[in-house]
Amino acid sequence: MQRDSIDLGTIRIPRLFKIYFIPTLLGMLALCAVTATDGIFVGRGVGSDGLAAVNICISPTMVLMGISLMLGVGASVVSSIHLANNNVTAARLNITQAMLIATIIVVLFLCVTLVSPATTGKILGSSDSLMPLVTEYMPWIFVACLFQSWAAIGLFVVRLDGSPQYAMWCNVIPGLLNVVLDYIYIFPLDMGVKGAAIATCISCAVGGFMVIVYLGKFAETLRLIKIKLTRKSIALTMRNISYQCKIGISALLGEATMGMLMLMGNLMFMKYMGDNGVGAFSIACYYCPFAFMIGNAIAQSAQPIISYNYVLGYKKRVVATEKLAILSAIGCGLIVTAAFIFIPGALTELFLDSNNPSAQITFKVFPLFSAAFVFFIFNLTAIGYFQSVEKVIPSIAFALLRGIIFLVPSFLLMPVIFGDAGIWLALFVSESLTSASIIIYYFCNRCKTKPED
Repeated sequence: MQRDSIDLGTIRIPRLFKIYFIPTLLGMLALCAVTATDGIFVGRGVGSDGLAAVNICISPTMVLMGISLMLGVGASVVSSIHLANNNVTAARLNITQAMLIATIIVVLFLCVTLVSPATTGKILGSSDSLMPLVTEYMPWIFVACLFQSWAAIGLFVVRLDGSPQYAMWCNVIPGLLNVVLDYIYIFPLDMGVKGAAIATCISCAVGGFMVIVYLGKFAETLRLIKIKLTRKSIALTMRNISYQCKIGISALLGEATMGMLMLMGNLMFMKYMGDNGVGAFSIACYYCPFAFMIGNAIAQSAQPIISYNYVLGYKKRVVATEKLAILSAIGCGLIVTAAFIFIPGALTELFLDSNNPSAQITFKVFPLFSAAFVFFIFNLTAIGYFQSVEKVIPSIAFALLRGIIFLVPSFLLMPVIFGDAGIWLALFVSESLTSASIIIYYFCNRCKTKPED
């Protein structure tokens, strides 16, 4: 297997960041395509009830993805530190423990939720009329979470092992496969939401097994190893997982932010704009993961470089990497915002006909909504930096600011002050206030440490 030769301590930072960023970004965008493709095909092939059934089942999968990202970030940072200290065995142990614990969590989740899909559907808020669609979609999409979990954690490790190109294909191939299978199952085979769920499950399984095969057979350094089942070994596993969660918890909160955004948005749009407003917001929610993944791609590309050089005390390389990451975040944020300003119609018509009332709303308000994306991506990048240098408290604090403390009041107050437009600006207010808090913290901390430098 072809593998990049990457020396994290000597290669020039711009070239090093490029090696990681381009394939990571392409892979992340391909991963988003899985969700967006489901929405497009279900909306066109099944209708609004199909989209509603999908939305009902999505929230638990977001929680599981958040847990997986938390373990992935934590395991990657810890493994980077061990590699910098030439402790390969400890690095392998940590990534194996993360994969094992994630698998156990998902299997327990499946045992609890799929014993009675109808009961789970009711807990998640399904109506009786939607229940047949929910119970068709749920089992397959929940099983897909196992493979998504393997990929979410494993891709951190694959990139750290020196194979960002392979990590990219672990996302691109499942994404392309999902497009093909969605079309086949929904249209020629007429399998509705069940077909969409099966398509997603198969494509996620391909990506998950690509990661497992790499870590088991082809990894140069970070291979999976056998874990002993002694009392001492189990205690060590729990200690390591606890530390990984401590480092990566802001990644879980980042995923929770997406869930809170959907919850508050649905409540406020229903209150002020009714069904058409919720329909317009649902289209925006399909695009938010793209901005989220761009921020994640920048943070994950910078993470191994920052963590490795931070442990070795190469401060200039750490600072150079973070500056480049921030500039990339601002540039990508401006590009995303420009797309929503200049082509809102094209973005909307992928999901709904232009004559649809919800589509008419999105044409007008997408430019307002997109004002948040520069700050959105910047915040994810900055929080990723704090994770990479083991500054746990700041990373958690800023994740809470953007996910709850600023977000909820923004949704409650902005429509009161600015009317319907205020709802669309709520995310901008929350993210911009978080960015201001991060900048203030950075300069205050810099002033405190400057005399010692």
